[in-house]
Amino acid sequence: MKDIPTVVDAAVVIASARSWLGTPYHDQASLRGVGCDCLGLARGVWREVVGEEPFPIPPYSRDWGETGPREVLAEGARAMMSEIAPTEAGPGALVLFRMGQRAIAKHVGILTGPDRFIHAYERLGVIEEFLTPVWRRRIAFAFLFPQR
Repeated sequence: MKDIPTVVDAAVVIASARSWLGTPYHDQASLRGVGCDCLGLARGVWREVVGEEPFPIPPYSRDWGETGPREVLAEGARAMMSEIAPTEAGPGALVLFRMGQRAIAKHVGILTGPDRFIHAYERLGVIEEFLTPVWRRRIAFAFLFPQR
Protein backbone atom coordinates (compact mmCIF):
# COMPACT_ATOMS: atom_id res chain seq x y z
CA MET A 1 0.00 0.00 0.00
CA LYS A 2 1.40 3.39 -1.03
CA ASP A 3 1.91 5.98 1.70
CA ILE A 4 -0.41 8.94 1.35
CA PRO A 5 1.60 12.15 1.70
CA THR A 6 0.49 14.75 4.19
CA VAL A 7 -1.07 17.76 2.51
CA VAL A 8 -1.60 21.36 3.60
CA ASP A 9 -4.99 22.06 5.17
CA ALA A 10 -7.37 23.48 2.58
CA ALA A 11 -8.24 26.47 4.79
CA VAL A 12 -4.56 27.50 4.87
CA VAL A 13 -4.26 27.25 1.06
CA ILE A 14 -7.48 29.22 0.54
CA ALA A 15 -6.48 31.96 3.02
CA SER A 16 -3.15 32.33 1.24
CA ALA A 17 -4.79 32.45 -2.21
CA ARG A 18 -7.33 35.04 -1.02
CA SER A 19 -4.52 37.25 0.27
CA TRP A 20 -3.52 37.63 -3.41
CA LEU A 21 -6.95 38.97 -4.49
CA GLY A 22 -6.61 42.29 -6.28
CA THR A 23 -3.00 41.68 -7.33
CA PRO A 24 -2.66 43.07 -10.87
CA TYR A 25 -1.99 40.73 -13.78
CA HIS A 26 1.63 40.68 -14.90
CA ASP A 27 2.97 37.97 -17.18
CA GLN A 28 5.53 35.64 -15.53
CA ALA A 29 5.57 37.60 -12.26
CA SER A 30 4.85 36.33 -8.75
CA LEU A 31 4.70 39.23 -6.28
CA ARG A 32 1.58 39.61 -4.13
CA GLY A 33 0.08 43.07 -4.44
CA VAL A 34 2.49 43.96 -7.26
CA GLY A 35 1.77 41.53 -10.11
CA CYS A 36 1.40 37.90 -11.11
CA ASP A 37 -0.01 35.60 -13.73
CA CYS A 38 -1.88 32.38 -12.94
CA LEU A 39 1.31 30.35 -12.43
CA GLY A 40 2.78 33.19 -10.39
CA LEU A 41 -0.24 33.02 -8.09
CA ALA A 42 0.30 29.27 -7.59
CA ARG A 43 4.02 29.84 -6.99
CA GLY A 44 3.27 32.54 -4.42
CA VAL A 45 0.80 30.33 -2.57
CA TRP A 46 3.41 27.53 -2.65
CA ARG A 47 6.01 29.82 -1.04
CA GLU A 48 3.55 30.82 1.68
CA VAL A 49 2.18 27.37 2.55
CA VAL A 50 5.01 24.97 1.62
CA GLY A 51 8.25 26.95 1.49
CA GLU A 52 10.95 27.80 -0.98
CA GLU A 53 10.30 26.92 -4.61
CA PRO A 54 12.23 23.75 -5.48
CA PHE A 55 13.45 24.97 -8.87
CA PRO A 56 13.38 28.11 -11.03
CA ILE A 57 10.59 28.39 -13.58
CA PRO A 58 11.92 28.88 -17.12
CA PRO A 59 10.26 31.44 -19.41
CA TYR A 60 7.00 30.16 -20.89
CA SER A 61 4.53 31.09 -23.59
CA ARG A 62 1.28 32.93 -22.81
CA ASP A 63 -0.48 31.00 -25.59
CA TRP A 64 -3.44 29.11 -24.04
CA GLY A 65 -4.01 27.39 -27.37
CA GLU A 66 -0.52 25.89 -27.42
CA THR A 67 -0.38 22.26 -28.47
CA GLY A 68 2.35 19.70 -28.05
CA PRO A 69 3.21 16.18 -27.03
CA ARG A 70 3.98 17.02 -23.37
CA GLU A 71 1.91 18.45 -20.54
CA VAL A 72 4.82 20.48 -19.15
CA LEU A 73 2.83 22.26 -16.44
CA ALA A 74 1.25 19.02 -15.23
CA GLU A 75 4.62 17.26 -15.25
CA GLY A 76 6.11 20.01 -13.08
CA ALA A 77 3.21 19.90 -10.63
CA ARG A 78 3.34 16.10 -10.53
CA ALA A 79 7.02 16.23 -9.49
CA MET A 80 6.19 18.32 -6.39
CA MET A 81 2.56 17.71 -5.49
CA SER A 82 0.08 14.87 -4.93
CA GLU A 83 -2.03 14.35 -8.03
CA ILE A 84 -5.70 13.56 -7.60
CA ALA A 85 -8.48 12.94 -10.09
CA PRO A 86 -10.09 16.20 -11.22
CA THR A 87 -13.45 14.80 -10.10
CA GLU A 88 -12.03 14.43 -6.56
CA ALA A 89 -10.68 18.00 -6.38
CA GLY A 90 -12.14 20.07 -3.58
CA PRO A 91 -11.36 23.34 -1.83
CA GLY A 92 -7.63 23.98 -1.59
CA ALA A 93 -6.77 21.95 -4.69
CA LEU A 94 -4.67 23.40 -7.49
CA VAL A 95 -6.37 22.76 -10.81
CA LEU A 96 -4.94 23.02 -14.32
CA PHE A 97 -7.24 24.02 -17.14
CA ARG A 98 -7.03 23.01 -20.78
CA MET A 99 -8.42 26.03 -22.61
CA GLY A 100 -8.81 24.37 -26.01
CA GLN A 101 -9.81 20.88 -27.06
CA ARG A 102 -6.38 19.95 -28.43
CA ALA A 103 -4.36 22.38 -26.32
CA ILE A 104 -2.11 21.47 -23.43
CA ALA A 105 -3.12 22.60 -19.92
CA LYS A 106 -1.82 26.14 -19.49
CA HIS A 107 -4.07 27.90 -16.96
CA VAL A 108 -3.97 27.45 -13.18
CA GLY A 109 -6.50 28.09 -10.43
CA ILE A 110 -7.09 27.21 -6.79
CA LEU A 111 -10.50 25.90 -5.73
CA THR A 112 -12.03 27.80 -2.82
CA GLY A 113 -15.35 25.97 -2.61
CA PRO A 114 -17.45 23.49 -4.53
CA ASP A 115 -18.32 26.17 -7.09
CA ARG A 116 -15.65 28.88 -6.76
CA PHE A 117 -11.99 29.36 -7.58
CA ILE A 118 -9.22 31.96 -7.57
CA HIS A 119 -7.01 32.63 -10.56
CA ALA A 120 -5.08 35.43 -12.25
CA TYR A 121 -6.71 36.59 -15.44
CA GLU A 122 -5.29 39.04 -17.96
CA ARG A 123 -6.73 42.56 -17.54
CA LEU A 124 -8.53 41.52 -14.31
CA GLY A 125 -5.67 40.39 -12.08
CA VAL A 126 -6.28 37.93 -9.27
CA ILE A 127 -9.99 37.30 -8.85
CA GLU A 128 -12.33 34.81 -7.21
CA GLU A 129 -15.19 33.72 -9.39
CA PHE A 130 -17.74 31.00 -9.96
CA LEU A 131 -16.55 27.66 -11.28
CA THR A 132 -19.14 27.60 -14.04
CA PRO A 133 -19.78 24.45 -16.10
CA VAL A 134 -17.59 25.95 -18.84
CA TRP A 135 -14.67 26.31 -16.42
CA ARG A 136 -15.33 22.96 -14.73
CA ARG A 137 -15.17 20.96 -17.96
CA ARG A 138 -11.81 22.53 -18.79
CA ILE A 139 -10.14 21.06 -15.66
CA ALA A 140 -7.56 18.59 -16.92
CA PHE A 141 -5.46 17.94 -13.79
CA ALA A 142 -5.71 18.48 -10.03
CA PHE A 143 -3.08 18.50 -7.29
CA LEU A 144 -2.78 19.01 -3.53
CA PHE A 145 -0.13 21.14 -1.83
CA PRO A 146 2.26 18.97 0.24
CA GLN A 147 2.94 19.65 3.90
CA ARG A 148 6.28 21.35 4.65
